[in-house]
Amino acid sequence: MEQRKQLRALVEAPEILVLPGAYDALSAKIMEQAGFDGVYFTGYGQSASSLGMPDVGLLTMTEMTERAARTAAALTVPLVCDGDTGFGNAVNVVRTVREYERAGAAAIQLEDQTFPKKCGHMTGRQVIPAEEMAEKLRAAAAARQDPDFLIIARTDARTTLGVEEAIRRAQLYAEAGADLLFVESLESAEEMREVNRCLPLPTVANMVEGGRSPALTAAELQELGYAVALFPVASVYAAAWAVRGLADTLRRTGTTAGWSGQMMDFADFNRLVGLEEIRRLERGDLSGL
Repeated sequence: MEQRKQLRALVEAPEILVLPGAYDALSAKIMEQAGFDGVYFTGYGQSASSLGMPDVGLLTMTEMTERAARTAAALTVPLVCDGDTGFGNAVNVVRTVREYERAGAAAIQLEDQTFPKKCGHMTGRQVIPAEEMAEKLRAAAAARQDPDFLIIARTDARTTLGVEEAIRRAQLYAEAGADLLFVESLESAEEMREVNRCLPLPTVANMVEGGRSPALTAAELQELGYAVALFPVASVYAAAWAVRGLADTLRRTGTTAGWSGQMMDFADFNRLVGLEEIRRLERGDLSGL
């Protein structure tokens, strides 16, 4: 799959890879059209957009892969997918990896939380034993069919067990077969630099607005040693803010006229979703296929 080769090359490139979060196929398409080289399929955003509920392990693996497949199909750039805890033990992880591959994901992120998991910047998270997670990662590496399908190992140990334990776990996960390492919820730039100094594989930073980690730019994260920067939830926050504002305006005024400068019109939106391509197909022009 070409997108997986693209992602591997982007991770190995000297410039940091910025992945904005997408909560559905439409938001992913917008991110690609904005010029990003890849998109992050955020579990937080999937839970919010599909259930209207928080990221606390409510979505099943099949629900996630169905949405991932639709999102990947809307893109030509790689889709990096949140795989939560793998939805069970090492045996479950085997099926999870194969289903995410089949869905068109370029990479899967697996975390060492207990089930049901929570968003990585919420309190109350607990982690499984490190060796149990390493077993799940060995299963993930063995299960993948495409060697370019990347496995991202995330540890949530920092918040409850400290930075040293988080680093130890990440090192163990590298030995177990991970391709990238993701130490969640670091609380200072100094911690971030130390993590990158100690780890043997490319690393992932997670920028959650209002979260536990400092808000840094992509350039600052690259200077600290990161290969990938996720901005996973900004799109869902922006969409929620905009829709709430629109709803308040419509309820108060009985019209959307005051919002015309803050939303796409009919023609702009049809261009965004590719209506003209459909029109060409209707005319029998198959040249773009």
